[in-house]
Formats: sequence, structure tokens, C-alpha cells
Amino acid sequence: MDSWAIYWVAWAGVILWPLLLALALWRGLKKGRGPGAIGWTFVLLVTILWGFGIRAFLWEPETLVIRRVDTVSRGWTGAPLRIGIISDTHMNSPHMSVARLDGIVRQMNAERPDIVVLLGDYAGGHVPLAKSSAGRQASVMSGLPPLGKLQAPLGIWAVLGNHDWWYDGPTIERGLEAAGIHVLENERVLVERQGGAFWVAGLADYDSLRTRPSYRDTLVDLADGAPVLALSHWPDVFAAAPDRVAITLAGHTHCGQVNLPFAGRLIHASEGSARWPCGLYEERGRKLYVTGGVGVSVLPVRFLQPPEIAILTLRAG
Repeated sequence: MDSWAIYWVAWAGVILWPLLLALALWRGLKKGRGPGAIGWTFVLLVTILWGFGIRAFLWEPETLVIRRVDTVSRGWTGAPLRIGIISDTHMNSPHMSVARLDGIVRQMNAERPDIVVLLGDYAGGHVPLAKSSAGRQASVMSGLPPLGKLQAPLGIWAVLGNHDWWYDGPTIERGLEAAGIHVLENERVLVERQGGAFWVAGLADYDSLRTRPSYRDTLVDLADGAPVLALSHWPDVFAAAPDRVAITLAGHTHCGQVNLPFAGRLIHASEGSARWPCGLYEERGRKLYVTGGVGVSVLPVRFLQPPEIAILTLRAG
């Protein structure tokens, strides 16, 4: 069952349970008998699960949190940098539409970041372009022009994710470039600013058909002392991050989508997602921030892990 089918089943449950409950009570009262202690216990338990289902499958995935993070990195120099982070829009999946994405873009612009980075998975689902209907193709691509409305004086920079490559990496790349967004794949660009220049380095995705993610290839022959801001879809790359990189920014994990009390996050999209599932990390002086993204994948669900955009302020150590 795909995510859209589960989404519509959730909506059916929202409608059917109150109807079934009302019908059962009416029939019981008509015959002069109530549910009894066991019956009321069953009704209570199902109603609690029904409420949790509404929150997890229909309400929380439509919310948005603005996560504000302030961190110091020994690899950063010059003035502080306010970085806007958006990841995992997953267009053509439940809970994501052009109207919602427009709203997310407006909220990011209202934060007035210095630079905005997009960390991949603009396409939703697992069906490749060659097997997609015209309607699905239009839906996937409709999620790219709204991102072109993002505003930041130091530019909008992007990498591709695994879902983009499952769909068709070059097509997503061309769509982003047409929207005025710079896409990097094991490439770096020097960004000049009054508070001190820095490099934006975009790493390839693990599912790229062109190359593998590599800090070494991306930063080869980088002789100057300007700090490096590294972008990746997967947090897994952080295991190989050199000291030269002030911070690596990643998505992919969705912060597990479901974060149960006591049990924690049950879903890990990769080995790195289990090791660094969500938030800010420091290992051996190296920094990583993993954003939970704004969309959903596989299951149209979020529970105690709402969609987020992030404003990360990076300061010199």
C-alpha cells in the first residue's frame, strides 16, 4: 500500500469511527441496553487510537516549526552567518502542495536569512520519470518554481537527494536551475561577503548516477583559508568530514517522522540516520546539523516530530 492509499484510509477512519460508534449506541439504546463496562473500555481505547491517528496522519504533518539553532565552530571565521535550511519537500506526496510550499517559502523569507540551502528530495514517491504519468510528472515539477521565490543576499544553494535520483536527477537539477537555484554535486563555490568570504561545498548523493559523495573531490586543491560550509542530503557523509569544514548540513532522516515516548525514533533511513538522527552534533570538534525536513516519505505520518525549517546561526570559535 503506497503513502497515498494509507492517507485516504486514514481519512476513511476519521469519518467511519464516529459513524460506527453512533450507530452501535443507537442500536443498543433502541434495544434497551448499553455497551457495558467492557464495551465502554473498548470504545475508549479505540477512540484514543482514533485521536492519535488524526494527529499523526492528518494534523501534525501539516504543521511547521521554525527551529532556531545557534552554534560556534572552530572552523568558522569572520562575521556570524544566518543559514536558512529547507529539506525533503517530497512533492507529489501527501501533505505537500504548491500552496503549502508557497507558505513555507514565505515563512523562510520572513526570517531574512543571509543564505538559504536546500538539502534534497524535492521529488516524492519511488516511481521513476520513465514510468510516471503526465499528471505525476507535472506534480513533481510543480514543487520547484516555488523554491525559486526564496530570497537571500548570498544566494540559494542546493544538492540532490536519493528520491530525486530515483525519479530523474538531471530533470530535477534542470528544474531547480531554471528557478534560479544553484545545484552543486561534489562542487564548491566561493561566496564573497563583507564579513569574510566562505566556500559553499555541495556533496553528491549516494544514489547519484554520476559520482559518489566525496569531501576530498569537492575540496581538492583548496589552498586558501576561507571556511567551508558543506551541504549533503545524507548525514552519513559526516563520518568522513575533514577539520577544514566548519559545519556539514544534512537532511534525509525526517528526524524519524515518528518519535514515540520512551521508545524514541523507530525509523532510520540509513546507518548515518541512526547515528545522527536529528539536530546538532559535534564530534572531534567537527559540527553537523541534521534537519527534520518539511515533507513525509513512505508513510504519510509524523508524530511528536513536526515538519521544520531551520535558521542556524554559525559563529566563529
